Amino acid sequence: MGYKVVVAGATGNVGREMLNILAERQFPVDEIAALASRRSLGTECSFGDKTLTTQDLDTFDFTGWDIALFAIGSEATEKYAPKAAKAGCVVIDNSSLYRYDPDVPLVVPEVNPEAVDGYAKKNIIANPNCSTAQMVVALKPLHDRARIKRVVVSTYQSVSGSGKDAMDELWDQTKGMYVPGQEKEPNVYPKQIAFNVIPHIDKFMEDGSTKEEWKMVAETKKIVDPKIKVTATCVRVPVFVGHSEAINIEFEDFLDEDEARDILREAPGILVVDKREDGGYVTPVECVGDYATFISRIRQDSTIENGINLWCVSDNLRKGAALNAVQIAETLGNRVLKKA
Repeated sequence: MGYKVVVAGATGNVGREMLNILAERQFPVDEIAALASRRSLGTECSFGDKTLTTQDLDTFDFTGWDIALFAIGSEATEKYAPKAAKAGCVVIDNSSLYRYDPDVPLVVPEVNPEAVDGYAKKNIIANPNCSTAQMVVALKPLHDRARIKRVVVSTYQSVSGSGKDAMDELWDQTKGMYVPGQEKEPNVYPKQIAFNVIPHIDKFMEDGSTKEEWKMVAETKKIVDPKIKVTATCVRVPVFVGHSEAINIEFEDFLDEDEARDILREAPGILVVDKREDGGYVTPVECVGDYATFISRIRQDSTIENGINLWCVSDNLRKGAALNAVQIAETLGNRVLKKA
């Protein structure tokens, strides 16, 4: 027997990717339901060679369903996730609502698969922020070897992280730069995103950091090790899909760059492309549609005693969201539910 799976928010960027990845990875599905808000009711979605018609999230009965992948934002999740969980359906939530709840595991399967076992307290598992997910995949195997003291990360995050309207805004603004009369003023973002970079993702906090930067700090501590110090600067860039990160890592013990490269080559979920020549690294354009987190530019940092620099790139709609959610479902099935 397989699982009865629900995808809530099936018409959005992440929801569609969840359906694609469930099919690609041949997740053992006996029955699947695509849910959406009433304004998207009846929209068709692809699931492998099948076409699904969306059902109404508001009236859907979760009783008898095994797993629900949520990609509907925090406000809607707050309303519908407890309803699904109470009906016995395990919710894997892509929003930020439950990430910092001590009774809800925050899981990246390559890093802390055992955390899935704690799902039963609320019948909910949280998916981390997209920028955190790819970073901790790279940090964990290095932390196991040399213990990380501090991480300094600068992100270069694509507009798809803000949703379809943001992707449209980048497209329209880019066209408007060349076509008189088609200029597009900022709407999704506070400043022009085309041919520009914006050092501002999510809301500003009292200490001057943004919520996105705070998320990377808090989530890394919860997923990997609360002792790791993290400081982040998160930047939106005019890229449609694919987040990039320049990461500086300070260790307790010395770690040679060659050993770091070998460790990362053997680590799950990672592909190392690190040639010291023109084009010997991965950029966002090349990572789109791929499952892997790509690591390049691995090198010693000579300004601190035990330091390594690296470049980390991943498809944020996949590893940063949909893929990680499906991997959590796989881990939950293998470790706990064991139906298929």
